[in-house]
Amino acid sequence: MTAVDKDRIDHIAIPVDNIKQAVEWYTSQFNCKIKYQDETWAYLGFNNINLALVIPEQHPGHLAFIRKDAESYGTLKTHRDGTKSCYVKDPAGNSIEIMEPYKDD
Repeated sequence: MTAVDKDRIDHIAIPVDNIKQAVEWYTSQFNCKIKYQDETWAYLGFNNINLALVIPEQHPGHLAFIRKDAESYGTLKTHRDGTKSCYVKDPAGNSIEIMEPYKDD
């Protein structure tokens, strides 16, 4: 299997109590770029992966994969940032987001 054949992890989402405070901490501690931020979630770009900071009542903590066949996992929902995905559970009950590839991929 080549690197091209492997699925890609797009981001990890971790729950936080305060988006602004979490963004300030992560950006002061690590070299990353704010790709998106509002009151309910933020998206930070690192060199090798993205980190989503989420308010638990708005978004579940999860691991997100990009799959060409994302629609085979369920009905895709369009999000504020234009991405499309659905959530499934792994056998242990963890939330897994299955994302459609980005338009520029």
